[in-house]
Amino acid sequence: MTASTLDTAPQATPVWGAVSNAETPIDRTSLVGQVILRTRAGDYDRWLDHVRPAAGCTRPIRLTGTIDTHDKATGARLARVDTATLPDGVLYKACGNRRHTVCPSCAETYRRDAFQLIRAGLVGGKGVPESVATHDAVFPTFTAPSFGTVHTRVVRKHTCTGRRRCDCRAEPCHVRRDSPGRCEHGQPTVCFARHEENDPRLGKPLCLDCYDHDHQVVWNYHAGELWRRTKQAIERHLARLATKRGISPVIVRTATGNLREVPPVRVSHGKVAEFQARGAVHFHALVRLDGVDPDDPDAIVPAPDGITADDLDDAIHTAAAQAAFTTPPHPDNLEGWRIAWGDQFLVKHITMRGEGEVTDLMAAAYLAKYATKSTEATGHRSARLTPDTIDDHADADGDHTARLLDACWRLGRPTHTPQPLADRPRPARSATALRSQWTCPTCGNTTRLAVCPHCPASAPVDTYVSKPEMDNPYAGLRRWAHMLGFGGHFLTKARRYSTTFGLLREARTAYRRTEHLHGPDDWAHADDHTAEDTTLVVGTLTFAGVGWHTFGDALLANTVAALARARHATGREEIDHEIGTALAVGVLPVAA
Repeated sequence: MTASTLDTAPQATPVWGAVSNAETPIDRTSLVGQVILRTRAGDYDRWLDHVRPAAGCTRPIRLTGTIDTHDKATGARLARVDTATLPDGVLYKACGNRRHTVCPSCAETYRRDAFQLIRAGLVGGKGVPESVATHDAVFPTFTAPSFGTVHTRVVRKHTCTGRRRCDCRAEPCHVRRDSPGRCEHGQPTVCFARHEENDPRLGKPLCLDCYDHDHQVVWNYHAGELWRRTKQAIERHLARLATKRGISPVIVRTATGNLREVPPVRVSHGKVAEFQARGAVHFHALVRLDGVDPDDPDAIVPAPDGITADDLDDAIHTAAAQAAFTTPPHPDNLEGWRIAWGDQFLVKHITMRGEGEVTDLMAAAYLAKYATKSTEATGHRSARLTPDTIDDHADADGDHTARLLDACWRLGRPTHTPQPLADRPRPARSATALRSQWTCPTCGNTTRLAVCPHCPASAPVDTYVSKPEMDNPYAGLRRWAHMLGFGGHFLTKARRYSTTFGLLREARTAYRRTEHLHGPDDWAHADDHTAEDTTLVVGTLTFAGVGWHTFGDALLANTVAALARARHATGREEIDHEIGTALAVGVLPVAA
């Protein structure tokens, strides 16, 4: 195929490929050639409309199969769509990844959903009563303890106007006049440098051999359990305080009809995990003070009089200082590791009127920003590690991140010694002797016996990846090695705190299905269409691959999506400008 550039009138000296009067062959392997082939296709407009739901996604998911529409009342099939009749023969779906480094478009959607979810728990909306704006709320930050001395940047007093571009002079990193100057491994224990924000040494240990990498990855692994115990301690502290101040418990009826006495105050939270440069996670949380309605225990009501934000602040400080536990023993540490919060702890009070040190907008935007990040702060961005890829990243004698990865893989190894087949106990001949089929995590064979008969006397350690905690309670460290041991969700919330991501996505889907409607009357009745109530869409789809077919397709789809995002951003700016102008001239009342 060629791209014609022929003029209506021939030129005097035609030269192939040099002037307009020429036939230039299209290179199907080049980016420009792929774009030309796609745009010259007869179904280009149909293709653009088809990929619109996934446009902007870095690696969309391709699905093949059929989509049937059935009548709910009769079960009759009303219509069928086969992906073979669609452009490219597949259905494109956005990957939905929350990490900005993996897919910026999907991560931006996730960030906006996270912002709406978190802020709704502070000011209401999205199914949350607006009365929550009157509830007291605080913004605590929980950090990990020290596992060794690392390079830091400390600014005692900021004089800059914006923290995002802070150019204030930092204090010396680690100045110890009484220190011998060298550790037992011969590394310096002091650092007089005043590190800048982009200094690659920040978060790196002064001595890699002195740093306790094992303790850090175990702490990351159990950070979720530590948070659970901390929240329990907060609620128990508030319950004791209510009893002390004469606030009676609330009698509620359980689902089984029994009466139960519960404390009159409880807390709801939204929490985001963030990786520090040293590779340890710390939590930013929004903790809201709620009460209990005896007639409707699931309702969101204010806390009783007598319990204030200062009491919640004291409860959090007390719980953070007391919450601690020791992990199970491990062959590398028979006493286990102590899991507790670090000394750097901060609680700020949140205001709902747009004034003060921390407002509802600031807190929600702060948490939503970190919900799309992961281990990027440490420089590590690998996917889930396997026995085939672990050697590319982990190194017991490597840098800080490589040693953390090695600690995860080493501590998650099998700690038992497989017995020879002749010495293994035989299952009793009873009704439970043969059970449902299960897959041996060591050899991968399927059996119905209680003991796998195929395992060799000694299983290779480096190929062991176990999901259940069978013989080693730290086996999950191998599964979450790429996350430096942290296996929890980066954004979690209490059930009563706010709405859910699922409801937000359903609302977006309903909006997209009705955005072609015009006029206020149509929008008012957008949810009254009988097709949404009487039909059922069933998709029988199979995974066909990930990513666009060509780089040209990715360029076209992402360009169209970028233009659409720019138009939406401009529209939002114009709306904000009009609202601001109306407020300035007094057309709209200012919210109290």
